[in-house]
Amino acid sequence: MAITTERLMAEPPGILRAAGFLRAGGLVAFPTETVYGLGADAQNDRAVARIFEAKGRPAFNPLIVHVSGMAMADDYGLLPPKARAMLTPEWPEALSIVVPLRDGSGLSPLVTAGQSSVALRCPTSNVA
Repeated sequence: MAITTERLMAEPPGILRAAGFLRAGGLVAFPTETVYGLGADAQNDRAVARIFEAKGRPAFNPLIVHVSGMAMADDYGLLPPKARAMLTPEWPEALSIVVPLRDGSGLSPLVTAGQSSVALRCPTSNVA
């Protein structure tokens, strides 16, 4: 099977198309503050498995979950008061935090490599 890559512009039509790929279980590469990330729906087991496959990443090496802000972070992790204080009023640029995984988060267990914690990051890049 041939793999094709489509390059999209970081404008509303391209971002909407990329979101469609993610909803369908596909992968999307995107810029963050520090590197290019390879993204997938963190709640879709097959999509997350594709990240490990594409990167040749060992399954015991957890992934970082990108969130849009504190509300989404609360959906996935249990943020202690000290972490909350660090993240307000805005999530500091290029900061990932590792917190206990929230029961019922819906995240694929592959994301956390079966661990009881999750790494969360809120990119400041508008594209991310």
